[in-house]
Amino acid sequence: MLRIAVPNKGSLSEAVTSMLTEAGYRQRRDSRELAITDPENDVEFFYLRPRDIAVYVGRGVLDLGITGRDLFLDADVNGDAEELMPLGIGRSTFRFAGPQGNFSSLQELSGKRIATSYRVLVDRFLAEHGIDASTVRLDGAIETSIRLGVADAIADVVETGSTMRAAGLEPFGEPLMESEAIVIGRTGHRPTGLDVLQRRLTGVLVARRYVLLDYDIRKDLVEQASALTPGLESPTVSPLRDSEWVAVRSMVRKETTNQVMDSLYDLGARAILVTAINACRI
Repeated sequence: MLRIAVPNKGSLSEAVTSMLTEAGYRQRRDSRELAITDPENDVEFFYLRPRDIAVYVGRGVLDLGITGRDLFLDADVNGDAEELMPLGIGRSTFRFAGPQGNFSSLQELSGKRIATSYRVLVDRFLAEHGIDASTVRLDGAIETSIRLGVADAIADVVETGSTMRAAGLEPFGEPLMESEAIVIGRTGHRPTGLDVLQRRLTGVLVARRYVLLDYDIRKDLVEQASALTPGLESPTVSPLRDSEWVAVRSMVRKETTNQVMDSLYDLGARAILVTAINACRI
């Protein structure tokens, strides 16, 4: 049975649970449940702190895990675990920040104290960039560390930046990294069921990004219409009762749907319909 660790709480937990549900896996109904079994898919899920997931996977206790890339790198599992697949959810940027107007470049961090919940990740970044600064490990609410005199700057995950701005801070310098939810596994190990999981999750990602577009158009305009809706491989073209017209079906990017519909209509397409994709295999 495939054993998978998933985040036990927070926004990342909600996003991952939703994605696994869309992929056809059973998920817990009570947040107090620490583990559940999905016998139909031969999977067992364990709900753990996102920061601990890489440790369990790296030591081979669990086969796979879903966590943030930032938390995975900060776990410092010495190469025992590896990233297998990005999931495109829970995206954030890891940045340095300080009081407004105090810093303009990363080199100005030399000799300063940096508060962070990601000490391993930050220490590695500072060493790679030749910056001689010290780090202060805090578990949360690090924005107040500067005001309380514990640090001169902070390094933290930035989603909207509103929390930093409320504390009178502003990001500076290049980002340490771009993070998102990822699937991780033990290095060099591909457990039974991994291929199915990856295929299903890829299907969820595609279904979220695309819609199905149907329209009727005259035969002599099919080539021009196909240029607007090329699909993943090629659009489906079917004959209609009127031999001068055909029906076309194609997948298009969700965010471009209305622009494509306008262009098709101007070209001469009619009966243009959009259908959501609930699941797919690519």
